[in-house]
Amino acid sequence: MRLIRNPVLCNYYLTYRCNAKCSFCDIWEKPSPYITAENVKENLQAMKRMGVKVIDFTGGEPLLHRELPQFLAWAKELGFITTVTTNGLLYPKYGEKMKGLIDMLHFSLDSPIEEEHNKSRGVDCYSHVMRSIELAKSWGEKPDILFTVFGSNLHQIETVYRDITQKHGLMLILNPVFEYNDIGENLDEAALDQLEAWGKRKGVYLNKGFVELRRDGGNHIDKPVCKAATSSLVISPENKLILPCYHLGEKELPIDGKLEEVYYSEEAEAIKAQEGKLPGCEGCVINCYMQPSFAVEMNKYWWQALPSTLKYSWEKKMWKAVI
Repeated sequence: MRLIRNPVLCNYYLTYRCNAKCSFCDIWEKPSPYITAENVKENLQAMKRMGVKVIDFTGGEPLLHRELPQFLAWAKELGFITTVTTNGLLYPKYGEKMKGLIDMLHFSLDSPIEEEHNKSRGVDCYSHVMRSIELAKSWGEKPDILFTVFGSNLHQIETVYRDITQKHGLMLILNPVFEYNDIGENLDEAALDQLEAWGKRKGVYLNKGFVELRRDGGNHIDKPVCKAATSSLVISPENKLILPCYHLGEKELPIDGKLEEVYYSEEAEAIKAQEGKLPGCEGCVINCYMQPSFAVEMNKYWWQALPSTLKYSWEKKMWKAVI
């Protein structure tokens, strides 16, 4: 049963450029411009009218865009929940300008061992993450640690939890790796069992729907659970609406100051009607599109995701904004 029919989330790609070269991501390989301030202001106003609740300013590395603090300020003025995920390289330099403007600030960390994290990211950034934690706390921020879980680092969750997130009073977000374009991997049943157990711990967020979906073999085109195209907006640095999602990218429609018109156009509606049903959708478990998909339709994944969503919202004191 569909609960919400309007899009609730925008994945706003400010640029595809990145100052890291993560082994499990290929976005940094793309040439890319930067989104313009004029486009951002127009699109935020349109999304407010469309009922969008959350703006995820992403990339690439979103902090590469020098106007990000202004974009965040506009989003907060319009009442959006804001989220930014960063590798930490630029946060010590620019983080204070964003103080109080990010509701969900995530610092990416793949290992508690400096050499291993830096190898995964393709750049020396571990020390910047640690410095970012200290600075964010000194500015009154309460960031999360976003830990992408592979089979190879599953055993390190305990150390990250004990020595980093619990030590600093932060939330540990467990982000199961996903596979696409021959990148990433699939976690086995034993790994999923361990993740599920970790999700019950205080100070740990794991969307149990992610685990359940993986146990079910992902999205199936004959009975799709993915609602990416109707629950999320994806906007590119070229100011194009990407449908049905960034990873599949079947269609890129120029916005040109008419986001609502483009999103509800016949061309867009035809693609939205195929969400979760296209050949490339079979077996998909991509977290950033399943999260909003689980939020807009009541099914077993909605029920699986609900406790972790409430837990995170309560611990982050965001439950009023989420309801």
